[in-house]
Amino acid sequence: MRVFDLHCDALLKLHEDRTLSFKDAPALNVNAERLAKGEIGLQVFAVFVEPYIPSDEKFQTALEQIDLFHTEIIAKHPEIKKITDWDDLRSLNENETGALLSLEGADAFGNDLTKLRTLYQLGVKSVGLTWNNANLCADGVGERRGAGLTELGFEVVRMNNEAKVWTDLSHLSERSFWDAAEAANYPVATHSNSKSVCPHRRNLDDKQAEAIFKKNGLIGVVYCPEFVKGEVAGVDDLIAHIDHFCALGGKRHVALGSDFDGISTFVKNLEHSGKYQNLINELQKRYSEETVRGFAYKNVLDQLPV
Repeated sequence: MRVFDLHCDALLKLHEDRTLSFKDAPALNVNAERLAKGEIGLQVFAVFVEPYIPSDEKFQTALEQIDLFHTEIIAKHPEIKKITDWDDLRSLNENETGALLSLEGADAFGNDLTKLRTLYQLGVKSVGLTWNNANLCADGVGERRGAGLTELGFEVVRMNNEAKVWTDLSHLSERSFWDAAEAANYPVATHSNSKSVCPHRRNLDDKQAEAIFKKNGLIGVVYCPEFVKGEVAGVDDLIAHIDHFCALGGKRHVALGSDFDGISTFVKNLEHSGKYQNLINELQKRYSEETVRGFAYKNVLDQLPV
């Protein structure tokens, strides 16, 4: 079964180690061979600028990662197609993988909205306002003061709405989450789990999840064991989060967001994108074929901002 994955950090690894080949490097949880083996129909590639990068170098770092996306992923692998318009997702062939850019944290453009518009033009279709830290737009979940969106943050959400771009709520502080969830026309949490199942700060409580569902958003369950159960987690433990979101009325809003290449420990039997069908097979033992197709890809297609 085809799978849409809403978040990976392969671009960060490619940027940090230019010797890696996207074709088959074992160090990449997501590479071309593993995408094909896992039957990935869409892979969202995050642009993430590490907090230690000086402010005046952040945008250049983001551009370098986007350049690697085009030169090392798109140009060298004809079976991987760049998604420039949401409708492109509907025209992919069975043997093709769509590749889409996202931005994880507004740090890359600071307060320069021309840079944000440039990122849209380069193909970014999802914008997360923060990573765990604070920036000029909002506080992240790791910021002690826990403030909400700034006026700049609200303006970025307005721009996302106008551009029909997802506003990613993963990583936001609680106040920032509610500010963004209210303001966003297209809210998603690309890689978050249920706090009721696993009480990690990066997960969503029931009210947050329900708010996303009510706005026809998506939650991509994430495969970091710490967000699933603890230090050790299996596929059944991950499915418990899907079960809980469905119990809240989110069956048509559950998606998948591995965080591959951004995590260093793994759910057993789900260590890289080539093993995705292990999850699909287990889901098919518990849910109808139609429902599993929803989790795997159809919920994303049904909730696109078009």
